[in-house]
Amino acid sequence: MDPLPPAPKTLQAALQSDDWFASCPPPLQQALLSMAVVRRLEVGEALFTRGSPASGMYCVIAGAVHIGAHDADGRAAVLAHLEPYQWFGEISVIDGQPRTHDAIADLPGEVLVIPGAGLERWLETRPQYWRDIARLSCRKLRVSFAVLEELAQLPLEERVLRRLRLLAQGYGSRDIPRQRIRIGQEVLGRMLGISRQSVNQALKQLAAKDLVRLHYGEIELLD
Repeated sequence: MDPLPPAPKTLQAALQSDDWFASCPPPLQQALLSMAVVRRLEVGEALFTRGSPASGMYCVIAGAVHIGAHDADGRAAVLAHLEPYQWFGEISVIDGQPRTHDAIADLPGEVLVIPGAGLERWLETRPQYWRDIARLSCRKLRVSFAVLEELAQLPLEERVLRRLRLLAQGYGSRDIPRQRIRIGQEVLGRMLGISRQSVNQALKQLAAKDLVRLHYGEIELLD
């Protein structure tokens, strides 16, 4: 991993596009940047795996990372698809417990790594900022509740559309959603617990209703 040089204005501005980071008090923002090191990832490389020790927080700054796991039969489940500039890993910082899932690179890219030991030492003398770390986790918990409700109540086509909207919004981290989402249909199927063929059929139905437009490797939201 490489130490992060003084964050250029372009990176600082990009990080502000995440509403959690933008809402953090300036001292916490500066502390996170001052502790950060850059880790480069190749496709399929694990940032961490289920059961590994707590090791800090992360922010994707290039490429994409998915959070997931494998069942007893080796089938992969994808819980979240993270793109720049989304933060994650805070749960283990809060409770000190091992990682609950794997974090795997979907594309070549880079993540900011905020070492857990240094962050905890900083927070020990500034406990008022723990609430900001907890806010990040609470936002994800709210999203999880919404996803569970959709799973129980909505037809497949609507579930696919809502998941695409959720991805476009960065799981609630972006004030301005992205219009184009770079994600494969197989990965989208793993997120929803359905086959690629079912995803493809649902997307074609959505495209016929002018709700999405399909591109190579990308899905464009039209509404």
